[in-house]
Amino acid sequence: MMIDLVAPRSAHAPRASLNDVTVLLVDDDDVAREGVLRSFRKHEVPCRTVTAGDGGEALAILNGRHPDKHIETPVIVLLDLNMPGMDGFQFLDALRADPDLRRTVVFVLSTSARDQDRNRAYDGHVAGYMVKSAVGPQFARLADFIGKYARTQELP
Repeated sequence: MMIDLVAPRSAHAPRASLNDVTVLLVDDDDVAREGVLRSFRKHEVPCRTVTAGDGGEALAILNGRHPDKHIETPVIVLLDLNMPGMDGFQFLDALRADPDLRRTVVFVLSTSARDQDRNRAYDGHVAGYMVKSAVGPQFARLADFIGKYARTQELP
């Protein structure tokens, strides 16, 4: 089953509520993943969440080929860069090369504050770049940001 994430909504289609948005968290670090998920629960971010341990698993989920994990709503990807297997940059390259997925909204959430990594991520058309240490204790600012972003944006 192929999930069409890029079909444009008609001008009369109702705006998706935050409950109709899924955050795909792509990070190999169990502690970071759990911290983000805990923060979303604590700050009552009412979106669905799905996790992937690397870029390959994330692509399988987005393409509807993962045996257990599925996404059928507009998606916001939170992407770590440094992962074994398919890293964040390889994921971005594959995502942007796929005509069905290239408009997917991606925010980088990385430990790297290097200009080189940030510039390369923006070259991959990410919507934003966040350094994990700057998003607040227990990812509080991240939860607030994602909630506000999903409430105010028209997602593909």
